[in-house]
Amino acid sequence: MSTHAESNTPTVLITGCSSGIGRAAAHRFAQAGWQVVATMRDVGQAGDLAGLPNVRVQALDVTDRASVQAAVDVTLAQFGRIDALVNNAGFGLFGPFELAGDAVIERQFATNVFGVFNVIRAALPAMRAQRGGVIVNVASVGGLTTLPFNSLYHATKYAVVGFTEGLNHELAEFGIRAKFVAPGGVATDFAGRSLSVTFADNNHPYAANVAKAMASWASRRGGYAQPDQAADVIFTAATDGTHQVRYVSGADAEALLATRATLDDAGYLALVQKTFGLNGATEA
Repeated sequence: MSTHAESNTPTVLITGCSSGIGRAAAHRFAQAGWQVVATMRDVGQAGDLAGLPNVRVQALDVTDRASVQAAVDVTLAQFGRIDALVNNAGFGLFGPFELAGDAVIERQFATNVFGVFNVIRAALPAMRAQRGGVIVNVASVGGLTTLPFNSLYHATKYAVVGFTEGLNHELAEFGIRAKFVAPGGVATDFAGRSLSVTFADNNHPYAANVAKAMASWASRRGGYAQPDQAADVIFTAATDGTHQVRYVSGADAEALLATRATLDDAGYLALVQKTFGLNGATEA
């Protein structure tokens, strides 16, 4: 006999809900009446999510396949289906590529790319069987264009963007849509505990430009969007019923992409170098 709740209430599983966009998304879906499985590596970080009646807090580490499968199994046992899957867990890696060690590169891809793969692969059999659902992958404006000293992070987010669009073709026959949200800067601790760097100290060949880039990032944080804004876009992507695949979130992301669209490659690269005051800036 089935142990899951027989209900027409839709269910969403969200990764990376301990803070920031993931936590805001869990609140957004819960406020709309969804059953929410809010997952995170450490359930002790659940905070106010733990007290919400239609939110189940569940441990999930996207880099651990057994953990992923257990969370999906629990979701299906309790609710019977997964109507939306939001892959939000991730972290940023800042600094020169040359200085990055194997371990941090592997962790960047294990979390931001293979973690997305792990969760989707675990959820797809159920979604195919129910012949419907939406997968929303949280990418970044950094999956559509580039800025200094984020090359490895960009590599992962470009991968998510391409993967999502390609996956959408594969899943269409089963009534499943794959979409991605590309936020710009968001006022979270992403630049704090969710950010790693490739360099051990400031004694390296890139130090002068890294310092300029870090100062430039710091000066921009006051204009970042709030997590709730990104959560609203995620909710729209999951519920609008359209075949739209790309959703850009944040005024800074919209402006950056608009600027990028008006310039050729050389012009855009020169503008970025100039904006960040980098040595070796080229003329457009």
